[in-house]
Amino acid sequence: MNAATLTLETIALIRQEVCALHAELTRYGLVVWTAGNVSARVPGRELMVIKPSGVSYDDLTPEQMVVTDLYGVPVDGDEDGEWGNPPLQPSSDTAAHAYVYRNMPDVGGVVHTHSTYATAWAARGESIPCVLTMMGDEFGGSIPVGPFALIGDDSIGQGIVETLQNSNSPAVLMQNHGPFTIGKDARSAVKAAVMCEEVARTVHISRQLGEPVAIDQGHVESLYARYQNVYGQ
Repeated sequence: MNAATLTLETIALIRQEVCALHAELTRYGLVVWTAGNVSARVPGRELMVIKPSGVSYDDLTPEQMVVTDLYGVPVDGDEDGEWGNPPLQPSSDTAAHAYVYRNMPDVGGVVHTHSTYATAWAARGESIPCVLTMMGDEFGGSIPVGPFALIGDDSIGQGIVETLQNSNSPAVLMQNHGPFTIGKDARSAVKAAVMCEEVARTVHISRQLGEPVAIDQGHVESLYARYQNVYGQ
């Protein structure tokens, strides 16, 4: 099998996965209408696959997923072949995703949602404190707030990288905007988005009852190390 065939097959598989993962955003109630997006890096290539802009989740198909370079410019192929980009514009958040991939080489997936509780924390410009063992496990501490930035260029991506590059957290609450999550692949980033909303909701409810009790940093580090290195099969 030559390189052109491998690239075409890889793009097709990633398109299928990215399309399917958007259904997880609606299943967990993290998005409404056409808001939000999932992207995935194409391994070994300076490429990514992302949702098209303004297309209903019910209408998404794998073939509609847009292939761009890591500056967010749609590309239809390279020296190894062509993969037939649709005549659709990529997500309005493409520049932010692309900036993350350029500057965080270990990231394989990026997700953005406007999930209710996490976005409410973002609207307050307030990080979610680590008061749950689940947060220690998944986020290694609090979920931080990133700076305010406007859509249109890679300013949001700069804020994501600036906030997460020295953090254990795979999630950031971009101020007045909403959560962005990263992962080793797109599925991991979607999981982080689901868990981010879950803890945002739980911690919000706990604060209606009184002041939540913070977990000691030493315990947080122990929880994170166990979950990341021991938990699971």
